[in-house]
Amino acid sequence: MNRESVNKSNLKFQNLKIAGKSSLSGQINISGAKNSALVLLAASLLTDEEVFIDNIPNLTDIQKMKNILKTLGVKIFKENNNLVINSKDLKVCELPYKLVNSLRASFFCIGALLARNGEASLALPGGCKIGKRPIHEHIKGLRALGAKIHIKNGFVNAKVDNKCKRLIGSNISLECPSVGATETLIMAATLAEGETIINNAAREPEIQDLCQMLNKMGAKINGAGESTIIICGVERLNGCSHKVIPDRIEAGTFLIAAAATLSSITISPVIPQHLESVLTKLRESGSDLIIKKDSITIKTKYIKSTDIETAPFPGFPTDLQAPFTSLMAIADGVSKITETIFENRMSHISLLNEMGASIETKNNVAFVKGVKELNGAKLLGLDLRSTAAIIIAALAANSQSKIGGLEHLDRGYDNFESKLNILGANIIRESSNDFFLESKIIMKNSICNSKDFQAA
Repeated sequence: MNRESVNKSNLKFQNLKIAGKSSLSGQINISGAKNSALVLLAASLLTDEEVFIDNIPNLTDIQKMKNILKTLGVKIFKENNNLVINSKDLKVCELPYKLVNSLRASFFCIGALLARNGEASLALPGGCKIGKRPIHEHIKGLRALGAKIHIKNGFVNAKVDNKCKRLIGSNISLECPSVGATETLIMAATLAEGETIINNAAREPEIQDLCQMLNKMGAKINGAGESTIIICGVERLNGCSHKVIPDRIEAGTFLIAAAATLSSITISPVIPQHLESVLTKLRESGSDLIIKKDSITIKTKYIKSTDIETAPFPGFPTDLQAPFTSLMAIADGVSKITETIFENRMSHISLLNEMGASIETKNNVAFVKGVKELNGAKLLGLDLRSTAAIIIAALAANSQSKIGGLEHLDRGYDNFESKLNILGANIIRESSNDFFLESKIIMKNSICNSKDFQAA
């Protein structure tokens, strides 16, 4: 099933039929970073001139963000992986509930709308159910910039109500280095009057990418990639051309898939510095790596246990915790996986145990006793990264698997199964109502019988 037909059908009723004992080889291209592209689309609202963004990944989340911008009066033109965004006629400052509720990244628009038009109204954000992911850091920071914000019945109403009709620069200290809050406040501060200092800012590459594009537009931002970011507000921003950085999470996922299948592959383009923590753990777990300027080659002949603990960049990314757990499920020895970012990011554990893994959890820590092999299974992924994790497990399993949850997968991976097939996997996308209903029953029984569920 090609991507064109996928777009016209219900992803909830689709699954991947995956042959086990896969061996991968060859080279694949890494797409533009989802988490960067989404915030860059929001940032395009800050100017009335055209913004050209290259290397946009083909994802359902990107389509949702485009639809949100279009409801605001934004014109968007697409050619291959390039977008031309024209926000000249931006007038509406209210984001529709249905669209916002399905995409957490939609909340990024609040900072840009406040800076550009002085007001914004939107619902509380949705997305994968992996934890609370509160927005209080966003709200606190915007209030420090002078916005008056009221939250009622699930809606956030924000307005700039002062003599100059602009946000006012401020010294803001984040309680934690929230990526989303850092990005929202950077966008808001670009058009604020005076200087804004963000302390304890997130350092992720996606933030650096945002600041690079905003500076091309005429913003004055210093310190991107550091814990303190200084923004000198300007009166207006210009259009620009910008290319999205490669997706480090997609890159890491393919490297882990290669390791889990004892394979050798090359990925490109990548920025190796964005993956240092992941590369360190892959080396510790037995993989050999050849790192060049914009490519990484991995060769794996055996897998040994190694512990990981997720942390903000430059630490081990939480988005790769689930895929790495799949790798550790078939490693030699016992590993400890500690999740520090999201409290509910362990949904893949029960799925992997259904495949024969030996994993026990206590709160936010998983203790993984490696097994010789995993069994094929019929499973339903519960969020974006857990779905990727069980696909990796299915590639390494001893028999065929059927994996659902593709409405999650297609949010964050651009043609995932097609790229795996290029590398030698045997994956077919198919539709089946029976699979969806049956796998839901299987998962309900699995979760209800788990120690974690009973303890909770």
